[in-house]
Amino acid sequence: MSALTQDTIDRYTQIAVEASKRGSKVLLEHWGKLKQIKEKSTAGDLVTEADHLSEECVLNYLREKCPNHTILSEESGLHAVEGAEFIWAVDPLDGTTNYTHQVPIVAVSIALIYKGNPIVGVVYNPFVEEMFVAGENRGAYLNDQPITVSDVETLGKSILATGFAYDRRDTPDNNYAEFCYLTSQTQGVRRMGSAALDLAYVACGRFDGFWERGLNVWDIAAGTLLVREAGGVVSSYENGPIDLNSGRILATNGLIHVDTSKTLQKVHDTLPPILFDS
Repeated sequence: MSALTQDTIDRYTQIAVEASKRGSKVLLEHWGKLKQIKEKSTAGDLVTEADHLSEECVLNYLREKCPNHTILSEESGLHAVEGAEFIWAVDPLDGTTNYTHQVPIVAVSIALIYKGNPIVGVVYNPFVEEMFVAGENRGAYLNDQPITVSDVETLGKSILATGFAYDRRDTPDNNYAEFCYLTSQTQGVRRMGSAALDLAYVACGRFDGFWERGLNVWDIAAGTLLVREAGGVVSSYENGPIDLNSGRILATNGLIHVDTSKTLQKVHDTLPPILFDS
């Protein structure tokens, strides 16, 4: 396929919505009943049977509906189809640490990327029954109602969100200094433990901005489209084009974007890193 129609995007959006529901059903079934909680190669990076079973449901459905597409998924990696232009980026359980502690701030995140750009994004938290959906040039929605970013114009009146990567114990590039400084410059900085939901909350105006490092494509692809379709701005820390593979993202309502970008650069350039003993 060399060109996309709106009908095609709508069809893929519905596929993503249904896939998220199937994965979320697994998460609900295993809530509070986990038998296996393991660490991956990095300390604190958890995986459970719910991650794997949710992924299996999502991937099986995507393969059934889109057999010629490539799939990039957190737990099982890249499932490539030769010559495929489309990549599904899947996080079957974003917020695994929250999930293991029965903190209901978790989501299934699914995006369809076409030639490097997200064209479909779905973030679904089944525990509060909130379904965030966006399609390229189709707007952003929460439970079928249109959403927009906030109208906050200054950092001083804003509330931001961020997170800390699993390697934060071992690298000076750990976001602690930025977190401390921006906490003092805003009405607050929240750390929810789910980048997909952080971005969805920027899209619907609950947060005015979000930044983080150490992320993967499946963490941010769906949320990137949600923010854009809701009227916000997504970029690199330096306010350049976003590279989904860079691990870094800055997303805001647009009104505070330049100031937030400049502040992140200022902190990086002037404040010493903070490294805690593990």
